[in-house]
Amino acid sequence: MQVSVRNTLGQVVDNIEIEDNIFALPFNQAVVHQAMVRQLANARLGTANTKTRGEVSGSTRKLYPQKHTGRARRGSRRSPLLRGGGVVFGPHPRSYRQKMPKKMRRLALKCMLSAKAQSGELVVVDQLELLQPKTKEMLQIVKALGVDSSALIVTPEPEVNIITSARNLPGIKTLPAALLNVVDLLSYKFLIITIAGVHCIEQIWGRRLVIENASL
Repeated sequence: MQVSVRNTLGQVVDNIEIEDNIFALPFNQAVVHQAMVRQLANARLGTANTKTRGEVSGSTRKLYPQKHTGRARRGSRRSPLLRGGGVVFGPHPRSYRQKMPKKMRRLALKCMLSAKAQSGELVVVDQLELLQPKTKEMLQIVKALGVDSSALIVTPEPEVNIITSARNLPGIKTLPAALLNVVDLLSYKFLIITIAGVHCIEQIWGRRLVIENASL
């Protein structure tokens, strides 16, 4: 599969071949949805905690006699029906972690990359370098590339100047190629990536890594 390569002025300067087994796969909605749910669930801390009637402070003495008062029967002041009492069926610390096979996680990521490439939302640039942090310059680059909505900027390694220049732009996020994930690809419309970033993705999730592992 061939895609156009643009410079920071938005001009097409070259075409490169990208691997079909990463950028030309059919979209699997079920796998992508499961990967998204798993990632969001694994990000939850699970530290919410409420006190039961056995954990709140207060006397366990019965407030008044069971009968002959004309009032509803009542136990101790720790009752969930009273203010300051325990909580019924409240949350307690737990793990929300979900497991997913590695092949399915890789397939979900490849499906999202393929969807970006097939819908024209994959923007490949020859290089993305800034001599110093300049938010205005980064904004000009994004506009020149035809990005009119949210965008995810992917580089092979974390670039301090690029991160600093883009962090104040609304709807723009920077990410190294190794940390690419399904939720970010779903959250941002455009994917801006350098040629080096494409090669890094192909090396991590492409055929070359599978062949190397098979030979070990």
